[in-house]
Amino acid sequence: MGVLDSYRVLDLSIAMAGPLASMRLGDLGADVLKIEPTGGEWQRHTSAGGAAGNEVNASFLSLNRNKRSLAIDLKSEPGKALLARLVSEADVFLQNYRPGVAERLGVDYATIAAIKPDIVYASISGYGETGPYSQRPGQDLLVQAMGGALYSAGRVEDPPQAAPYFLADAITGYSAFEGVLAALLHRERTGEGQLVQVNMLDALIAMQMQELTVRTVGGVRQTRGHEIHAHSYIRAPYGIYPTSDGYLSLAFADLSVLADALDAPELAQWDAETHGFSHRDEISAIVTARLRTNTSDFWLDTLGARGVWVGPVYSYDQLLTDPQVRHNESFISYDHPTEGRVTTPGFAFRLSASPARVNRPAPTAGQHTIQVLTELGLSGDEIDGLVADGVVRA
Repeated sequence: MGVLDSYRVLDLSIAMAGPLASMRLGDLGADVLKIEPTGGEWQRHTSAGGAAGNEVNASFLSLNRNKRSLAIDLKSEPGKALLARLVSEADVFLQNYRPGVAERLGVDYATIAAIKPDIVYASISGYGETGPYSQRPGQDLLVQAMGGALYSAGRVEDPPQAAPYFLADAITGYSAFEGVLAALLHRERTGEGQLVQVNMLDALIAMQMQELTVRTVGGVRQTRGHEIHAHSYIRAPYGIYPTSDGYLSLAFADLSVLADALDAPELAQWDAETHGFSHRDEISAIVTARLRTNTSDFWLDTLGARGVWVGPVYSYDQLLTDPQVRHNESFISYDHPTEGRVTTPGFAFRLSASPARVNRPAPTAGQHTIQVLTELGLSGDEIDGLVADGVVRA
């Protein structure tokens, strides 16, 4: 059994943050019903990198395993009535509409809680449910840019560069997942449901707890130098460096050890703890010049043997073939009825007694409509009528 077996989740969210949160709940055994429009959720029609797939594109596939799809026209009265019946049997309700939209659709917390008082209702927004920015579009790049961290990396001459993946969406999805689990635990102890509010900006700020506290408590300002640094708050030589055939990463290193390993005695005049900021560019320039003289593998062996914290810089192709990644089974493969054998990232944690698993591949739009409505007690004629009227898609 999964940890969340017997729990039912109604997922009305779109795009990434909400679907990621509900997928994690499904990974733990929850029965996740993806309630989507009859035309299918937005992400079905928009795929990163144009990876369209046969019937289910790669983006949707990556975020919607372990779910059943029920396609309903929620703007119709019969559709609203169906949703109310589903709510009466649900444990979690999840949506990421822009603030105000849930109220207009009649699926806000007060309305849903009136149907099911002990419901755990999760609402995800870009900047918060209220306030001066509540109506701004909560999109990943916009939130990353506002989150402050982009001025902590790179060179002062270059524009700030966002993370090359949807960082704000991902941390928001995990924050919503965490909040729902906490609310379910509270309900187990007290019988009370509650509203769980998560916004992308707060999630991104909370993720930078160390960096922002260095500023708010320590008074240290962000700085970028003329050499490329991975982090403005960490002393040189911390960063990413080019080699003769690629790149490698250096974390914490004793400069006297590094001076010997790189045959760069000038590094020994400095101590990283004392001079890592004040001579940051000079240290980085020397390290860069020396590392360019040989291959990544050579330096990984040479520096690693001396206890220097060094690692490779991988592409996705290299990551997929790494022996540790394979040992960890970081990726999972399973069969999909329309996409064939698919491989996606797996589970971020392991439970020894009730492990996460793939029970269902990502569904096609409305794939489980008839099944779910039958479970709800509707007759075949009633379902046929709803399909014929366009209230549901089967």
